[in-house]
Amino acid sequence: MTASDSQAATLDLVRRYYAAFNAGNAEGMLALLADDVRHDVNEGGTQTGVDAFRAFLNRMDAHYRERAEELVVMATPDGTRAAAEFVIHGEYLKTDADLPEARGQTYVLPVGAFFEVRGGRIARVTNLYNLADWSRQVSGGGGA
Repeated sequence: MTASDSQAATLDLVRRYYAAFNAGNAEGMLALLADDVRHDVNEGGTQTGVDAFRAFLNRMDAHYRERAEELVVMATPDGTRAAAEFVIHGEYLKTDADLPEARGQTYVLPVGAFFEVRGGRIARVTNLYNLADWSRQVSGGGGA
C-alpha cells in the first residue's frame, strides 16, 4: 500500500467512525476499533479495550444525544495518525455524575479528536473540548 493509499484508508476509517456515531450505531463504531484501543476521555482518565469503550458509549447514550457536524478529517501521509475537527450538536437527557442537572438542554460545542491507526483499525481516540463552555451552556449561561 502506498503512502497516499494509507492516508486515504485512514481518512475513510475516521469518516466511517463518525458516520456510525451520527447514526447512533455503537456496534458500527466498535467494529472499527483495535481490541486494545486506548480512549483518552476529555478531562478524565484513560480507558483501554473495546469493552471499556462499549461501556463508555452506553453511558453517553443514557445521558446525551449528539451529532457531529461540520466534520473535517486530516491524516498523516503514512496513515498512522489522524485528527478530526467538528461541532457537536447535543441534547443533555439525563443528569450525569457531578455535572449540572439535565433538563433536555441543547448545546453546540467545538471538538477536536486525535487518532492512532494500526492494522486498519483505530488504536487510540483522544477527544478534547471545553467542558467549562459545555457547563455554561447547559446551566443557562450561554456559550460559544
